[in-house]
Amino acid sequence: MNYWLLKTEPSTYSFDDLVREKRTRWDGITNPAALKQLRAAMKGDLTFIYHTGDEKRAVGTAEIVRTAYDDPKSGLAVVDLAVRDALAAPVTLATLKLDPLFADSPLVRQGRLSFVPLTAVQAKRILGLGGVR
Repeated sequence: MNYWLLKTEPSTYSFDDLVREKRTRWDGITNPAALKQLRAAMKGDLTFIYHTGDEKRAVGTAEIVRTAYDDPKSGLAVVDLAVRDALAAPVTLATLKLDPLFADSPLVRQGRLSFVPLTAVQAKRILGLGGVR
């Protein structure tokens, strides 16, 4: 299993939207580095939904339920997600920046990347900080 952090502007599409819809196509990624990561995502991978903008925090989890495929409208890679759980306590970017486990993470080093790989240890840390055991 791989782990990912997906960034979204909550005023455009929030974790609450995913909770309401239960499943969605994750699209709109145009950055070549982010698209390369998205194409590596596989069915069953765990993702963290991260609100950008004023929030800057991971707020919930989802599972990739369809491996990357080309969006018929844009031709860009997309994945399908199904909601899993809200984090009991959102995990802020400020918290993660202070954690040595994230020192080399693209989350910290490449702030504009919207589809970020995480290690298993980093995913476990976010779950722990978010109150999910």
